[in-house]
Amino acid sequence: MPQQIALNVNGKSHVVEVEADSMLLYALRDNLELRGPKFGCGLSECGACTVLMNGNAVHSCIIPVSAVGNAKIVTLEGLGTAEGPHPLQKAFIAEQAAQCGYCINGMIMQAASLLKRNPRPSRNDIKQALNGNLCRCGTHMRIVRAVERAAAERVSE
Repeated sequence: MPQQIALNVNGKSHVVEVEADSMLLYALRDNLELRGPKFGCGLSECGACTVLMNGNAVHSCIIPVSAVGNAKIVTLEGLGTAEGPHPLQKAFIAEQAAQCGYCINGMIMQAASLLKRNPRPSRNDIKQALNGNLCRCGTHMRIVRAVERAAAERVSE
């Protein structure tokens, strides 16, 4: 039986009507019509559904919406805007890191979590942080360079 559940997403309060065991990904995509998080595998193996929960990267395909509680959720749409993109979004564009683009949501959100914890990551730190996110197109080095670029730009701000 559907329940009304309050969520804080991208700085705004929302109430969604969902089954309690429904995954956060479905509430974000189906109820709030956000398209940043993607359905990839449904098993927490690809990272396409990555969002930030209280600043930490999580795979929204395995988080029951009923378990979110008062956590603050940030999706790709909440990271930056078309007029004022986040440094990571700018860097991914500059490095042409997307080919098909399916993994990019997860890569950017995982990188945002990394840069929050470690504003000056080494290349190895970046690779380790992105290890749970799959890119089938093979743009891994462009993605790593984009995160390095964003880190360098954020340090110089």
